[in-house]
Amino acid sequence: MKRARFPFVKSLDEFELKGQNVLTARQLTQLRELSWLEQQYNLILLGPPGIGKTYIAIGLGLEAVHRGFNVYFVTMGELVQLLKTEEYLNKSKVQLKRLRSADLVIIDDLMYMAMDQREANLFFHLINHLYERSSIILTSNKSPDEWGNLIGDQGITTAILDRLLHHVEVIHGGENEESHRMKNRKSIFSAEV
Repeated sequence: MKRARFPFVKSLDEFELKGQNVLTARQLTQLRELSWLEQQYNLILLGPPGIGKTYIAIGLGLEAVHRGFNVYFVTMGELVQLLKTEEYLNKSKVQLKRLRSADLVIIDDLMYMAMDQREANLFFHLINHLYERSSIILTSNKSPDEWGNLIGDQGITTAILDRLLHHVEVIHGGENEESHRMKNRKSIFSAEV
């Protein structure tokens, strides 16, 4: 569990299926069986912020840990920093060694920020290394057809997508879905005047 580096621990048992359009109960049950992980399939969870993509990814990661799989969670921002500093920071080398040996790698908030040429190259080499060795769960609020604009190099984008989409299940969250955070937000001010 410690090596997985989850930012929070919430199981899929706590995921509120009612009032969301990301997963049906049947889809959630099938994902929890982890046959996709055993077959080294990738999952891409797409949709606007706040609909539960990260929650689902972590829940599936927890299921995998409980069944003996090696899992590694990282945000895209953290991953880019690790890749850029691997050559000269021992901490980055250690983290990336763990990531590369994981059965399941969860990359959260993919394509939240644009990449320069070097970052795109480093990311491609990582995806290429993981290809058919590990399963990857990606969460993103951008669809794969928008990734080229953020990666900046159509050739690298195509190569990344080719490897990610070879064995993949793409799950689309509703575009008009209201953020779970906004639905359940609390105010410090009372409604009474």
